[in-house]
Amino acid sequence: MNTINLALKGAWSVLSAGLIFGAGMPVIYALAIRLLSVGSTESVGADGDTQMHTTGLGRALMTLLMLVIVIAVALGILIILGSGLGKVVQFGGDFPWVELVPKKKK
Repeated sequence: MNTINLALKGAWSVLSAGLIFGAGMPVIYALAIRLLSVGSTESVGADGDTQMHTTGLGRALMTLLMLVIVIAVALGILIILGSGLGKVVQFGGDFPWVELVPKKKK
């Protein structure tokens, strides 16, 4: 029974990482852009131009989600650089944190 739990835990880790770093980034970006319109108002000027006025809440939520995207991109670049420089990239714990450990000499 312990083997099944370990397999499901490993499968969940792979699935969550795939969703976060794969399909999840465009979804988070689209949601961030959509959150700009939360509580926003539109006004039409005398010349017929329409302007959208965003709220602080929408901008704060968008900034938070964009920060998540920037952190994910930085983590991806760190993994690529670490493995390219001959380091071993390890993930420890439940939160994906990168430890760059030098490769052991044979």
